[in-house]
Amino acid sequence: MQQEAHKPPREPARPPSRSLKGLRSIGLLAVLVAIGVAAGGILERRSHESEVAKWTDEQAIPTVAVIAPKTGAAKQSLMLPATVQAWYEAPIYARVTGYLKDWYFDYGAHVKKGDVLAEIDAPDLDAQLAAAQARLNSAQALVKVRVAEKQFAESTNKRWHDSPPGVVSVQEQESKQADFNSALARLNAANADVEQDQGEVDRLEALEAFKKIVAPFDGVVTARETDIGALINAGSGTGGGNGPELFKVADIHKMRIYVQVPQQLSAGIRPGLTADLTLPQYPDKTFKSTIATTSSAINMAARTLLVELHADNPDGLLQPGAYAQVKFNLSDDPSGVVRIPTSALVFREDGLQVATVGPGDKVELKAVTLGRNLGTEVEVVKGLLASDRVINSPPDSLSAGDVVHVAEPSLPPNESAANTSPIE
Repeated sequence: MQQEAHKPPREPARPPSRSLKGLRSIGLLAVLVAIGVAAGGILERRSHESEVAKWTDEQAIPTVAVIAPKTGAAKQSLMLPATVQAWYEAPIYARVTGYLKDWYFDYGAHVKKGDVLAEIDAPDLDAQLAAAQARLNSAQALVKVRVAEKQFAESTNKRWHDSPPGVVSVQEQESKQADFNSALARLNAANADVEQDQGEVDRLEALEAFKKIVAPFDGVVTARETDIGALINAGSGTGGGNGPELFKVADIHKMRIYVQVPQQLSAGIRPGLTADLTLPQYPDKTFKSTIATTSSAINMAARTLLVELHADNPDGLLQPGAYAQVKFNLSDDPSGVVRIPTSALVFREDGLQVATVGPGDKVELKAVTLGRNLGTEVEVVKGLLASDRVINSPPDSLSAGDVVHVAEPSLPPNESAANTSPIE
């Protein structure tokens, strides 16, 4: 009790100071700021989520590069080796056996049809002709005898046949008739011998004409393989004889050019197509030629198509047997085709297709028919228009009806540099 009596008295409560009120205001302001920061974070998060969703949707739509088909057939050149041959070329062989008496045209000489190139001395043939002529003369003389015998037998038979009845017997009349028939038969046999001997004479006389070797057509003598005094055997190696080739004559007013075209390149080869011809000895000169025909068959061993071209040769520069290079002008192919890169082709179960961008940037798959394969490009002859927007290197997952983003075409380097250069 005493202790409680000694406690000091409590001080009266003081009113709140101004500093406490300031602290309360600051706390309230901090709370408001915190709420604002939280609300801003929420809004920013929602905006970020919206942008992410939008970016995700954009990434789901593929971006593709679009190209325009090139119009017209490709100006593709095809260079192949070829062999030049004469329009006509004939090896000349002897038809008779003997010795070369003389020759009148050497190789390189221009000759006309019927010009005598050489003469052969054939004494054996001359002797055979003389003997045959003698046999013919003898047969002709015998015919005259048989004619006289026939005439005598005929007149005798007539007299006996016209005799009054009872003057000559029937047996004698039949005998005279038989004599006439026999004389007529001997005459017919003699005439047959004359015809046979005449045929032999004609044959030998024809061979006599072959003692002169003549040019078969207008042209140039490209070879002379004989000389005066050489023993000549009749015939040729291919004709059953063993005679050598005496001359070779070629008609070079126009030339034939033969080319073996690989099968994979033969689709554009057709008669009438033009080609340029070059020869090593004339590096600065080009000869014009035209496809005349083809073999219409593929060589099974080489898998090539034999093509024959014709070229005029007014100045004689093209020579038989020459090696040449033929450049086919395949750009002469008919128009109406378009060309696209091979990377634009789509191989699906439905066949060969090309992906294009249609209205609303939606994918359209078009079935196409290809023409020539040009390496990095192919010709499309059906199913594609020049106005189509073709997707280059389309994704494998691309399907018809898909929406795509079309990428902006990149500028060539020269245009980019021009656009970024400062303006003066």
